[in-house]
Amino acid sequence: MAGMRKALLVAGLLLAVLVSALVGVWAKHEARQLFAELNALTVERDRLETDWGRLQIEHSTWASHARVEQFARDELAMRSPRPADIRLVVP
Repeated sequence: MAGMRKALLVAGLLLAVLVSALVGVWAKHEARQLFAELNALTVERDRLETDWGRLQIEHSTWASHARVEQFARDELAMRSPRPADIRLVVP
């Protein structure tokens, strides 16, 4: 009876060691996958930040006062009013 308990205890401990080892391997594999995903997302974030900076520069270029005025003159045939065309409305 004592020998049987000892054998069961050894088998249980062996099983616990094997399960623990498998969980450790799985955890290490999961950590490596997550680290690879983190690196990929970091690269994507950096690319998106670069694109965002370029878009902000492009927006400021297209929205500059000189650019809008040039577009209004060339494409829309707009002009500043002559002093004679200006009317002052007093309430």
